Amino acid sequence: MKRKYEGNEARRTEEKRQCTASESVLNTWPRLYDKAFPHFKEPAEIGFFSYDEKRQYQRDRSQLRVFAPPDDRNTCNFDLRKGYSKMIKKDETVQTHLDGILHWIMKNKELLLVTPNKNLDKTEITKKELFHRHKYDFVCWRGLLTRLLCVPYENQEDLLVAVIYFRGTYYMCEFDTETKKKQKEKTTPKQEEMCAWGFKFEQYVTADKTGAVPNAELPVNTNAEFGSIVCSRLANHSLMFGAEVDCEDVNCKNGNNYVELKTSRIIESQRQYENFCRFKLLKWWAQSYVLGIPSIVCGFRDDNGVVKKLEDYSVSKIPRLVQAALKNPWRPTVCFNFLNEFLQFVKTNVTETSDRCVYVFKWQPGSPVTYQRHSKDTEFHFLPEWFFNWDAWDTVHESTERL
Repeated sequence: MKRKYEGNEARRTEEKRQCTASESVLNTWPRLYDKAFPHFKEPAEIGFFSYDEKRQYQRDRSQLRVFAPPDDRNTCNFDLRKGYSKMIKKDETVQTHLDGILHWIMKNKELLLVTPNKNLDKTEITKKELFHRHKYDFVCWRGLLTRLLCVPYENQEDLLVAVIYFRGTYYMCEFDTETKKKQKEKTTPKQEEMCAWGFKFEQYVTADKTGAVPNAELPVNTNAEFGSIVCSRLANHSLMFGAEVDCEDVNCKNGNNYVELKTSRIIESQRQYENFCRFKLLKWWAQSYVLGIPSIVCGFRDDNGVVKKLEDYSVSKIPRLVQAALKNPWRPTVCFNFLNEFLQFVKTNVTETSDRCVYVFKWQPGSPVTYQRHSKDTEFHFLPEWFFNWDAWDTVHESTERL
């Protein structure tokens, strides 16, 4: 059955939005967003790219892995610590921000053209078809959308988002907060190793091509990555975002066949199960639902990093599972209504069209979202010069030349 992405569209009125105290702050209380699910168009993949083992950008699917689970998912013995000393790690000091998405945009201009009004005469159409901007309101990574969807229920991690309004599009990029920077500085070797366990798990349950078998003997190389470029619409906001994809299930013939892979500690008590439902399943659901991924496979591990069993989660069924487990469950409608209001908050307040102006949105649990305007001399200026100076801007595309 086809998944439904469209709830009963909330009626829009001319009255002031209930959720904002003013135009300069955005409140995040869940009760303000517990209303009809906003229109959310089913996500559609419009492109892809890969980064190879040397972190070189490729215009292909070469790094898309194939899901290859064991025959018996209940008696696994996957040692996630295996080969850790030989792991090849991506250089995290290199800040690429939205570069992967921007490279894709520059290679796929024809997919991003704004459709002209057919009622205009040829002269007007020619003016409209100059490539002044692309057709999406927002561009970002899926990870940021996931963070925003979870904000109404987040009680620990703060958020820092930089927004640049360039040629009619809001480019959004998440930055580390001061709290996050301090946490990274205090990371222990054991914690670093545990962060690598998810990558090793992927080796145990994926292969490089259909029909092949997993090879966990090879060292993990985090440079290699497959990225999907997706478009969607939330209420009045058109979205284009990139997302790293773990693998595909070639046996899934209908719709999106991507699979999200996760690891989690074995659950041993009711309290642990409730925390799993309240926190992890919220983030997993948001991350997968916004990309249209139908299935999550979790490897449950012990404290020594050995996966003992696999469990499948249907993304569409997670909210019902959580509702049955918790007295006060998180609600999908709250998540998407908040995201909708945040995007509108950005549109309302980011008005400077200069390519050297950055708006920085900050949020801490228990406080509203606030923002500040920054000049060009700031660490938050994440769009590169080569994108600003792209020679395709303001050129006439092929359909105009044929008029």
